[in-house]
Amino acid sequence: MNYRHAFHAGNFADCMKHALLVWLLRAMARKPAGFAVLDTHAGLGRYDLASDEASRTGEWRAGIARLLEDPPLALADYLGVVTACGLYPGSPSIARHLLRPVDRLICCELHPDDHAVLRATYHADPLVSVHHRDGWEAMGALLPPAARRGLVLIDPPYEAPDEAARLLAGLRLGLQRFATGVFAAWYPIKHLAPVRRLHQAVRDAGLRDVIDAQLWLREPLDAARLNGCGLLVINPPFRFAAEAPAILHALLDRLGTGEPGAGCQITRLADE
Repeated sequence: MNYRHAFHAGNFADCMKHALLVWLLRAMARKPAGFAVLDTHAGLGRYDLASDEASRTGEWRAGIARLLEDPPLALADYLGVVTACGLYPGSPSIARHLLRPVDRLICCELHPDDHAVLRATYHADPLVSVHHRDGWEAMGALLPPAARRGLVLIDPPYEAPDEAARLLAGLRLGLQRFATGVFAAWYPIKHLAPVRRLHQAVRDAGLRDVIDAQLWLREPLDAARLNGCGLLVINPPFRFAAEAPAILHALLDRLGTGEPGAGCQITRLADE
């Protein structure tokens, strides 16, 4: 409830998450049938990088600002969406920008102030519904979507000590309700032990068709620092594993600072 993403909007982790999100949404739209996007922790929807919150941390200057100064070809689609949306788009704005008339966006946000802003933004939009509810609970209540095709984006703040366990429980519940859905779950990388535990928990839970994408700007050894981030993708669309590496390498090339141990990788955690 205390986490406010406005302090971190447009940083390297946002760029990684959103660049891959754009790819996933484009892939969902390859088929003419409509699909739904469920954003479980939606936030404000878009962020003013000139705000007091963003200015206080300045994280966006080492993220989206660098990419826009020197746009790499592999990120052209993502950066085009950012430019077209105005301000810095959160995941709801990106999803809404890419929706077709047959698609729908469902946003869940528990923070009362952020929910109020989100609801005001989309109150008259027939393609978007906004819920003031816990994202984990929403996965049991709002899945499967009426369209029976969908992408579930899970991006919790990771403030609670049991957030990784809640993520795994949420994924299991979501897949029980919506086995054919595409699930994309973001997670932070500070040091490697929690990442190893998360990956092993995914395997132990018997989840199938899981690809993990990671980007880290320095060797992940400091538990007090955000050194990188990952995105678990379950039921990934065709060619995700083949095309995501170019996105990750472009991000690393532009956002890396030359610190030792920087890198990126795509790993298949579980077969289909």
